[in-house]
Amino acid sequence: MNRKKLINQTTSYTTKLLRNRFGKGPEAVSVYLCEQCIILHLKNFLSPVEKFLLSQEEEQAFRYTRELIMKSMLPELRNFMTEELELKVVDLYYDWGIYNASGVIVGLLDYDFNATQEDYEGKEELHREIIRATTELQKPPTWMDSWWINSKTLFILRKGTTILLEKELIGLGYENMLRMTKGKIEKMLLEQEIQIEPIFNKKIADLYVDWSFENDHSMIMYTFEE
Repeated sequence: MNRKKLINQTTSYTTKLLRNRFGKGPEAVSVYLCEQCIILHLKNFLSPVEKFLLSQEEEQAFRYTRELIMKSMLPELRNFMTEELELKVVDLYYDWGIYNASGVIVGLLDYDFNATQEDYEGKEELHREIIRATTELQKPPTWMDSWWINSKTLFILRKGTTILLEKELIGLGYENMLRMTKGKIEKMLLEQEIQIEPIFNKKIADLYVDWSFENDHSMIMYTFEE
């Protein structure tokens, strides 16, 4: 399938799927495809009920509702990517930028963890700062790499950060609560402890984080303003 057709099909399918599940689809879906992953960036994605929850400062209820819906939706999306797009999806990640009504869904493709992506200016400093800022939350990653999707999208992939307590919580059925709590703390650490904008001379637009606890993989994604 050619790239343009793949992007058009993904945009159409994802918009329809989100609208069916949430009652309102995003205003726009931008699809980015590279050798390592496919990224769906959602803009202005917030239903009236969710707006009400956030207006009442019910962020936990908002996140819990989205967790439940996404858990039921991801198998369909994975199946679409595998069968219709013929992509080999290893992991699916998602996260929300609540206060600007954005979101991201990432399909990690058949990734070679023995390969290293090409260097770019600021890469070593970025990795060093991320490890320093998040060590009090989790183990330093056993493996880490990053690459630019385009001029305003930077993707970081990590492996081996899960601690024993987290594995026990997941085993007891608290994965959703762990994901919500850990995501909130890690975003706070990344925002407060790292001066990312001077490294790349770019202004941050959004920050997303998520984990595949089953595979002990995790992602960070920065988007920057033009």
